[in-house]
Amino acid sequence: MIKKVLLGFAALLAIAILSFFYYINSSQVELPKDTQDIVEEAMNSEIPNFVTGETGMASNGDVKIWYESKTPSDSIKGTVLFVMGLGASAMIWDNEFMQPFLAAGYQVVRFDNRDVGLSSWIKDWDEDVPYTLEDMAKDGIAVLDALNVSQAHVIGASMGGMIVQQMAISFPGRVASLTSIMSSGHITDPDVPTGSDALTSEFTKLALKQLVDRSDRSYIHNQIMTRHLLKGDGPYAINIKYTAQNTLYELKERNGYNPNAATHQIKAMEVSGSRLADLSKITVPTLVLHGKADPLVKFEHAQKYAPLIPGADTLFIEGMGHDIPAIYREKIQAGILNTMGKVL
Repeated sequence: MIKKVLLGFAALLAIAILSFFYYINSSQVELPKDTQDIVEEAMNSEIPNFVTGETGMASNGDVKIWYESKTPSDSIKGTVLFVMGLGASAMIWDNEFMQPFLAAGYQVVRFDNRDVGLSSWIKDWDEDVPYTLEDMAKDGIAVLDALNVSQAHVIGASMGGMIVQQMAISFPGRVASLTSIMSSGHITDPDVPTGSDALTSEFTKLALKQLVDRSDRSYIHNQIMTRHLLKGDGPYAINIKYTAQNTLYELKERNGYNPNAATHQIKAMEVSGSRLADLSKITVPTLVLHGKADPLVKFEHAQKYAPLIPGADTLFIEGMGHDIPAIYREKIQAGILNTMGKVL
């Protein structure tokens, strides 16, 4: 009798395991047919160096924040601070995107948010007393302090947009202009549509797969899938080669990917609540930029919070998703530089 019970339990366990692996490896998303070949080429080639500027560490209390700074060869017109989003390191702000700002005479600075990259990974995180977007805004201010920069043009994407909004609200004297990209004034706003159940399911599968497979190839696949899921419906494709190289650089030359970053940062966004009532305090030149085909942070967020910032310009791009693809970059860069140029 016991033997039969044990055999039955083993059979059920085997079915459960097989079902789990079937689930995490099932997907409705079809990647380009040459994806695997491109990944293999990247894995068997020398990894490019993605950091070419001066690097340092800033301090916000016990939290250390890694940053990279590049300055123009002649006089500095000002400083641009780039702030990235959920679970993403400074490397997502690639050198090609920042180059026009450097060429225009600005010092360009990017940094790893806490819990990602080479910045502090928060080991004593307490769900009941988590860090907030205000704390993360102070991380950005700490970077400016470390560089002796009194005021900067701040550009944030996704959660980074929320952080720079908070910087402009809490530290108005430190912000020269504000650009908020594919972001929100209240990410859990019940009156704004959320991403689809299908998108949530795909991200759940990726997260579970990463828990059981920590190989370089798995990380690369998940990063490619993530970018594919976040792209819009415009006439563009993700850069598979760059994504593979960038992922390998994070894994080999930096700290890799913090499995707790998303949990900590999602909680930071949730407990920070709405900034909608405070956006009227922002008086600097502002650009709200959003893709109309964003599958993650819906376009309706931008439509709601942009009018609440006095005099804010908007740049809404057909076909762009939750990304900054090459096809739209010149338009995006020109829009940001135009907003920066309004500073007296």
